[in-house]
Amino acid sequence: MPLHRFYYAKGIFSAQDKQEISERITKIYTSGGLPAFYVIVVFNEVPSDSIMIGGKPATNFVRVVSQHLARTMDTYERKQTVLNALEAAFGPYVKDRGLDWEIHIEEHSRDTWRLNGLNPPLPNTDAEKLWAKENRPSPFEQSKI
Repeated sequence: MPLHRFYYAKGIFSAQDKQEISERITKIYTSGGLPAFYVIVVFNEVPSDSIMIGGKPATNFVRVVSQHLARTMDTYERKQTVLNALEAAFGPYVKDRGLDWEIHIEEHSRDTWRLNGLNPPLPNTDAEKLWAKENRPSPFEQSKI
């Protein structure tokens, strides 16, 4: 699953901002065939004095930490494409507002990933396509995967 965690000082994002950012990020992945429920976005608002850069408060800073489990990126070009797409998704709410940001993507083995106790279907299989179509985390029993 792509998991995206945003860390930012209190008040930077409104509820509507968070909804729109998460929809824009979800679209990146669903356009590539992933089920929408694979995409998780968590907004971690912290007190204004709790993000420090170089030992000083950074109230105009957003940190984005992303993790990929369902897919990994095999080339430098693909990695840059995904970073660019993510930055474009949150750019109107960060860059266009004059905020500073940092992003990185961690890639992990899907061998250590389960969803509702199930090992998710392998990439681009009929089983995964069914999950994407039905868009729910457990459409059938483990024995059918």
